[in-house]
Amino acid sequence: MNDRHSILDSITGAFVPIHRDGYKFVAGFAVATLFLFLLAPPLGWLAAVLTAACAYFFRDPDRVTPDRDGLVVSAADGKIAAVAEGVMPPRELALGTDPLTRVSVFLSVLDVHIIRAPVGGKIIHGAMCPVRFSTRSWTRRARRTSASLRHRDCGRDKIGVILIAGLVARRIVTFVSEGASVAAGERIGLIRFGSRVDLYLPEGVEILTELGQTAIGGETVLAALVGEARRGQSAAGEA
Repeated sequence: MNDRHSILDSITGAFVPIHRDGYKFVAGFAVATLFLFLLAPPLGWLAAVLTAACAYFFRDPDRVTPDRDGLVVSAADGKIAAVAEGVMPPRELALGTDPLTRVSVFLSVLDVHIIRAPVGGKIIHGAMCPVRFSTRSWTRRARRTSASLRHRDCGRDKIGVILIAGLVARRIVTFVSEGASVAAGERIGLIRFGSRVDLYLPEGVEILTELGQTAIGGETVLAALVGEARRGQSAAGEA
């Protein structure tokens, strides 16, 4: 019985839950697949593949977030596309006019698109606005959603999170609102479909990631904060 249970656990463990926001899309693909199987079986098989791809896109795996104060974890799965210092934060973040450190994560259509809180704290500001993407022949609009978080343990440290939707499907779904308290690694949103997430980090952070690294949302540590709590501990230690 124990062997049977372990095999069953291994099989079921290979299946990742689908986020509830994806149910309607997967259901729509499934219904279309059923009709196509009745009308034209070859197209039905193609639709079945697309249904599986849709379910794969909306997967929502559990993550284990490091339980240590002062760590900034990746808000998204994907590649570290940029680590830049001295970047002016967008005005909608309300983070002031001082240049900050920006870490950008690029999500491909194969990555998990659930976005998570990089730190534990309170969302003190949120905004949604259009953003323009220019190509050689035309300019298209997409959406981005911005949120500023005040870190739970370091009162003056604020972190900006910007969710940028792709050009194909410009849709961002948020799970929390302004004034809400979140834990590090908690689900805060979903982007459809290809997209990017930018983190604006306060002065004094220690960057612990590098360009090209593969990040796992809610788990990969990107930086360590040097906030008031850490400064206080350092002062006490020196005394």
